[in-house]
Amino acid sequence: MTDTATPAIDGWFTTGPDPALLGSRCTTCETVYFPPASGFCRNPGCAGEEFAQTPLSRRGTVWSYTDAQYQPPAPYISGTDPYQPFALAAVELPEGLVVLGQVADGYGVADLRVGAEAELVVETLYTDETGDRTVWRWRPLISGQVVEVGEEADQ
Repeated sequence: MTDTATPAIDGWFTTGPDPALLGSRCTTCETVYFPPASGFCRNPGCAGEEFAQTPLSRRGTVWSYTDAQYQPPAPYISGTDPYQPFALAAVELPEGLVVLGQVADGYGVADLRVGAEAELVVETLYTDETGDRTVWRWRPLISGQVVEVGEEADQ
């Protein structure tokens, strides 16, 4: 195994100290999409066909959340064996998009509440023979501060 880490989905997010989701903005109507759009604008009132890559906000508010008590079907690859349930959060970004993602390692539904702030982080989903495969996840925040693992989010 090598020491490389690559995104599990190429072109959807950046890595590093300030990761960001990569959306696309229609150059005709300025509508922002995630995942990135191509080919034609999904806005029914627009005939645009050109898009500019657009980094999205790293922080948003929890719109909804749940937990995955069952293992998702293929092509999902679990990073643990046996499967460990995880939390999911739908986070509304200032751009007006709601983006679904797993919640950061060590956090669960007890750490989340609708309307609370969450921040994008990149973590390892699984490791294969070529290295780590990373995904974006949402880390809960309280008043702009990281919620410590196990700390109640509604304090």
